[in-house]
Amino acid sequence: MPVENAQVRTHQFLQGMYSDGYFPDPVVDKGKAILLRLCERIEADRPVDLAALYALTGVATEEFNLLQDDFEAAESEIETVAREVIARDFRFIASAYGFTDADVEELIADRDW
Repeated sequence: MPVENAQVRTHQFLQGMYSDGYFPDPVVDKGKAILLRLCERIEADRPVDLAALYALTGVATEEFNLLQDDFEAAESEIETVAREVIARDFRFIASAYGFTDADVEELIADRDW
């Protein structure tokens, strides 16, 4: 199902990674797909509070954890720049869906990157 949120539809996800040759675009595309699936889940499930939102972002964070292998296979990794870019987009998503008080550390609490 396509994302309906206008802010999300026009947002350039993971832009800081796309603009850095260290991160291979095909792997970054997989990260972008994770974020878009998160948006689709938010729109489908309509979390009523932060706890419900954090449950959804936890699933997406776990998907990023698994993506580390793809980065390593491409001689890259989720390092400092990538962590900041990913965290910024998680924060953007929370805000775009009205959760402006979401804690970015809670949004990505399940990360191992």
